[in-house]
Amino acid sequence: MANEKSAVLDRILTLELARVTEAAAVAAARLRGQGDEKAADQVAVDAMRTELNRLPIDGTVVIGEGERDEAPMLFIGEEVGTKQGPKVDIALDPLEGTTICAKNQPNSLAVIALAEGGSLLYAPDVYMDKIAIGPGYPENLIDLDMTVAENLAAVAKAKGCEVNQLTACVLDRARHAKIIEDIRAVGAAILLIGDGDVAGVIHTTDPEETGVDIYFGTGGAPEGVLAAAALRCIGGQMQGRLVLDTPEKAARAKTMGVDDPNKKYSMNEMAKGDVLFAASGVTDGNMLDGVKFGKGEIQTHTVVMRSATGTVREIKARHQDTTKFS
Repeated sequence: MANEKSAVLDRILTLELARVTEAAAVAAARLRGQGDEKAADQVAVDAMRTELNRLPIDGTVVIGEGERDEAPMLFIGEEVGTKQGPKVDIALDPLEGTTICAKNQPNSLAVIALAEGGSLLYAPDVYMDKIAIGPGYPENLIDLDMTVAENLAAVAKAKGCEVNQLTACVLDRARHAKIIEDIRAVGAAILLIGDGDVAGVIHTTDPEETGVDIYFGTGGAPEGVLAAAALRCIGGQMQGRLVLDTPEKAARAKTMGVDDPNKKYSMNEMAKGDVLFAASGVTDGNMLDGVKFGKGEIQTHTVVMRSATGTVREIKARHQDTTKFS
């Protein structure tokens, strides 16, 4: 039965999941560079929700745009799909990198992850401490409770290089001043990114192309689960810990089943079982091309990945300039 269920998920959701992220990416791309983050995010949310509700799934959003009282749609706990299909968990970010989309800068994406019900971390929309590396390293090499210097030394030793030959990716935020200071203190290089930490984590999987060996920092928990889902498919290691620094946040988390506010979640705990991940480029980036508008047609670039098989499909599609993705 498990194999049958996985086959159903794969058949239904390979191209169909691509259509969901394509629709969100195109909607957001129409507003890129216009400086309006909220408008770009809203049209991406609207487009993704519409496409999700066309899918033959019984889906629950476990990582979304916020919780029920704080988000107009695609909130945590919202049910999507036609209900005529398998029960699935959904983690999504209709516009990963709202600021970089508004500024028309690289690596803005529309992203979604899907797994059988009960497989994705169900947590409130809070910050998460994160650390990640790509594939090919010994298990349990990195740890949130190790210092920045210790993690860099471990990666350098496993890679067979000096620490000063490593590059760490970090979100350019004031809260990361100590991390940045510690990285530079041991001689490693830093790639500072303005937004888009799902892409930042994924960059660790191909250091020869991106130049990124390790990811450090604190960002959104939704992006953390999405990044873990992607790494489950293409390989790597990641840890995350929810930042529950107020009684209100801890209480919200507890209602969602988070009993230990200090728990370190492994990649496999954030996204377990058979996971599908899809991302479409909104703006051009290291991983995906952005949406291109031509005379009467739209070009999109999407990647769809599956953890059970390690399959990575790249889809470069041409669509008639309409609102339908079929």
